[in-house]
Amino acid sequence: MNYYSTSKQSPLVDFRQATIDGQAPDKGLYFPEKIPVADEELITASESLTDEEIAFRVIRPYVGTTIPEDKLRAIVREAINFPIPIVPVNDSISSLELFHGPTLAFKDVGARFMSRCLGHFVTYDSKKVTVLVATSGDTGGAVAHGFYGVEGVDVVILYPSGKVSDVQEKQLTTLGNNIRALEIDGTFDDCQLMVKQAFSDETVSGKRFLTSANSINVARWLPQQIYYFLAWKQWPDKSNPPVVSVPSGNFGNICAGLLARQSGLPLAHMIAACNANDVVPKYMSTREFTAKPAVATLSNAMDVGNPSNFIRILELFRHYFPELEKSLTAVSITDQETRATIKKVFKQYQYVLDPHGAIGYLALQRYMEKNGVDKGLFLETAHPLKFPEALDDVTQTGIELPEYVREILTRKKQSISMKPEYPLLRDYLLS
Repeated sequence: MNYYSTSKQSPLVDFRQATIDGQAPDKGLYFPEKIPVADEELITASESLTDEEIAFRVIRPYVGTTIPEDKLRAIVREAINFPIPIVPVNDSISSLELFHGPTLAFKDVGARFMSRCLGHFVTYDSKKVTVLVATSGDTGGAVAHGFYGVEGVDVVILYPSGKVSDVQEKQLTTLGNNIRALEIDGTFDDCQLMVKQAFSDETVSGKRFLTSANSINVARWLPQQIYYFLAWKQWPDKSNPPVVSVPSGNFGNICAGLLARQSGLPLAHMIAACNANDVVPKYMSTREFTAKPAVATLSNAMDVGNPSNFIRILELFRHYFPELEKSLTAVSITDQETRATIKKVFKQYQYVLDPHGAIGYLALQRYMEKNGVDKGLFLETAHPLKFPEALDDVTQTGIELPEYVREILTRKKQSISMKPEYPLLRDYLLS
């Protein structure tokens, strides 16, 4: 499998080079040259396959020969060694719970997969790699834990001060060792811009070998397809494929779902469930994409005003809007609606939603009512305990605090404060 740049000005590369580079030299995102057709057994006989076997078959065509089969199986095994269950909320709506990994967020699978791929690749390279990443919340913790202690890899994480939850902040600032956290006095978009500037700065790249662990990196983005195939394995009515609602910020997760759908996975329709950062919902109604500054919300991991991965979605549909429109609906949900949904679902069904999952739930419910759909699935992307400010006292009684979280909250934060000015980041990276 080769990868081309969405900007079309860089040469083709294999999975190894795309992973190490992170972003193409022309600043585009790498995209697979061909969309592989899913193994027939993954669709017709998934119940007979182990989760590990499903994950291996999904990702193998994208990796090609860059990783030996036995090593790839080991990487996959470590990336998904926790439950990814479908849990019914009521008779018509179910939750795909993606928060049972070590940092209680859906990004654990991609971060663990990428860290192990990169660790394998740098074993044969004399250069030390610096993973430079911006986070709006959950990416930072997942990347920090995924890369912690990986030989030959340093990690630098930029996060917006005061705009991530206490648990999220402790997850990315308390490990030490090869993990460094920069607390930026700005927004996630400021963090992301600084990271992009570093990648295009030859004075930095001449001294440090940089790569990204955001979902712009194919090794973070592509394994997210695994969620959807594991959901299909558990889906009870194979004759009635689900509509799937995905909480969406930088659009890597839903792009992976759409890619899985294009490869043959039976998903009836996809919903991009957004918060007040409504760039894509507005694009779907006007066909005009206009980036804008991110707005802070309860669902902070989705506070993105210029979603990087949307270009991949356009590429997947060859920039042909009528086909995109058939497959994707995008909606915006307010914080007020999010709070009300968390409270209502807990009262009616005793199910505790996190604010991201609440947006996915409400977007799905509205789509089902409007379109006469009787069964649907939303992605619950983070554990609700990470967002206590979104829960009332009654709802919080439904949450048991894991020992891991109790312990991490006692740790001392280690971060470096920085203004949202690129020269400061450049000096840090060169020092």
